[in-house]
Amino acid sequence: MSDRQDKRAQFEQGGKKSPAGKIAVVVVAVVAIAVGAWAYMGGTAGSGKYPQPASSQGMLTIPVSEVGDGKAHFFSMANGETSINFFVVKSNDGVIRAAFDTCDVCYREQKGYRQEGDVMVCNNCDQKFHTNMINDVKGGCNPAPLKRAVRDGQVLIAAADLFQGTWYFKGQAKQ
Repeated sequence: MSDRQDKRAQFEQGGKKSPAGKIAVVVVAVVAIAVGAWAYMGGTAGSGKYPQPASSQGMLTIPVSEVGDGKAHFFSMANGETSINFFVVKSNDGVIRAAFDTCDVCYREQKGYRQEGDVMVCNNCDQKFHTNMINDVKGGCNPAPLKRAVRDGQVLIAAADLFQGTWYFKGQAKQ
């Protein structure tokens, strides 16, 4: 073959690409989306949809520096197969507050709360609750209070106190 024919053959071969490269790109994209969705939805069975705080000797610890910005920060902790969801928020009066991500009325719906400014809003019934009343007002559709303490720059929650709220997340009445 002449040089010209060799170059033409190389050019023509380059134009006949196998679909394997495109298939590989599609497979990688699908896997990446699946892994992202899996992580977003909680990662593993029972791990909950929110991050799990540090825990040692029956005490959950959350640095105040991570939750002191006035925004509600949501967490999960597994108790067996049940994920217990809760949030910590610094209210506009400067108090660090904690509550289960549910209430005594709407817990069966498992929808929790969202924050809108200085209020927490029930995702089931749209009732609004000022953050500075969390832990002070109990019952009804108020966020179910969770005992907490703040010491040495840490929000401390006893695992035993958290586990007392397991019934909320099993969708059945308190036993």
